Amino acid sequence: MKMSLDGADGTYRIQGYADGEIRINDVRYRESLLVAPDTLITEWGPGSLEAIGHTDFKPVHELDPEVVLLGTGTRQIFPGRELMLGLLESGIGLEVMDTASACRTYNVLMSEGRRVVAALVIDQGR
Repeated sequence: MKMSLDGADGTYRIQGYADGEIRINDVRYRESLLVAPDTLITEWGPGSLEAIGHTDFKPVHELDPEVVLLGTGTRQIFPGRELMLGLLESGIGLEVMDTASACRTYNVLMSEGRRVVAALVIDQGR
């Protein structure tokens, strides 16, 4: 999937997504990552959705988002209840969707000036 949002304002924009690869500001990433308008954290914790733990979301909390978009690969797969509850108890919204949808939604919310973080899981088991 190609996307065409691009700008020279120093923000991180997702320009494309293909199975196992995300393109942000003309750089391709093949590992799970966190992206916010002003922050990019590569090589983020989990190598698969099943491996996500509560501690993997510590950097998310530090970014103080209003909403987290959890991209779970080619299909929407919900994480464990404890993980979702931890974010919601902190007042952070959580939307779980396939990664292509998470990438598109991130760009829309980011362009609206929202405090959004996309947590994009790239399964290392492929």
